[in-house]
Amino acid sequence: MPTNTKGLGAALIGALVALTMLTGSTQAFDTTNVAFVQTHAGTTSIPVGHAAFCQSRPDECRPNAHIVPAVALNEALWQQLLSVNAHINATVVPVSDEDLYHVAEFWTYPNGYGDCEDYALAKRRELINAGWPASTLLIAVVKQANGEGHAVLMARTDRGDLVLDNQIGSVDLWNATPYKFIKRQSQANAGQWVDMIDNREVVVATAGIK
Repeated sequence: MPTNTKGLGAALIGALVALTMLTGSTQAFDTTNVAFVQTHAGTTSIPVGHAAFCQSRPDECRPNAHIVPAVALNEALWQQLLSVNAHINATVVPVSDEDLYHVAEFWTYPNGYGDCEDYALAKRRELINAGWPASTLLIAVVKQANGEGHAVLMARTDRGDLVLDNQIGSVDLWNATPYKFIKRQSQANAGQWVDMIDNREVVVATAGIK
């Protein structure tokens, strides 16, 4: 999965314009706004790779003791998102799980190499270490236009759900990406997943994601 960081400058301008069109703070923001992905009630199946990851790292898949609905995004935190996204994209070489571990799916932290979910895990860990609440950093499974599954990190802010991706160098609102959003981690519990509601007319193949 190639990494592209060339678009960061344009992404910053474009995203800031989009963010200024949204109002509110973590005390009063409307999660029914199109900038936020809606989810179904209840939990759904856990991706097999994440289930195995949780078995080996149970401390990272527990209920969140303090649930923060969204981070109040400011210029410093926006720059932090851009920096972490660009750093992980630039320092991890994209290699499939088949080539690296000789298995179809294996979620872990990259050791200089990794698949899409490894990028997402690394970005999530780095942002948590920088002070972001775990409940606002959610790994999501999406479907690409060719029908293949893909994983990204979603940062829930008071300005909307922002996507950190290893295929697209920019950080964008979820509805400005070319993906069909399938499911993501629960904000209440890092080891549980919820189905997302994505009714946009995104052209995708019908291949399933397990």
